[in-house]
Amino acid sequence: MTKPETDLTPPEAVLDSVGVGPWSGSWPNDPRFDPELLEHGDRRNVVDRYRYWTVEAIVADLDTRRHPFHVAIENWRHDLNIGTVVRTANAFLAEAVHVVGKKRWNRRGAMVTDRYQHVRHHPDVAELVAWARTADLPLLAVDNLPGARPLETAGLPRACVLLFGQEGTGLSQEARDAADGVLSIAQYGSTRSINAGVAAGIAMHAWIRQHAV
Repeated sequence: MTKPETDLTPPEAVLDSVGVGPWSGSWPNDPRFDPELLEHGDRRNVVDRYRYWTVEAIVADLDTRRHPFHVAIENWRHDLNIGTVVRTANAFLAEAVHVVGKKRWNRRGAMVTDRYQHVRHHPDVAELVAWARTADLPLLAVDNLPGARPLETAGLPRACVLLFGQEGTGLSQEARDAADGVLSIAQYGSTRSINAGVAAGIAMHAWIRQHAV
């Protein structure tokens, strides 16, 4: 990330009600541990196995077991859902999140998980498609469009890119044309669409159910 982008990431919250206090006893002789956290405690929102670890050590460990699916979301009008998508991608251990369009996005919704999740930028759909073709990854759009296959019964490739449009407008026409397939999420109420961040979470969990459970 560039310096201006880094500045948009809010500081990691320190909450006395979560985490652990200063290390008790002799400090571990392990380079993964952060001396400052050992001294003052670790109140970050991380799972227990990563307590006192540096951010770099956590990312390196996650990189050894990331799932082979990617998530891409269009960002033409500073979609506020991107932070939620990043946070969910971290929870499901996606390989990477790809932001298509505007590079700047509001990181508050990510709750600092962008420090642990790989986030890449593509200025337009064409560059995302070129990258996906080079990586030999099918591009699966998720939107309620005519002819879309139901996500609930579709078989998802183990290695793929799940592509989402932004809130309100949905997928751009360019993204629709470039997709190798379109998946829809079943809805039973009166509204036409689901929030983009929620839709991304549903689709990622569908992948998890097929390949990681």
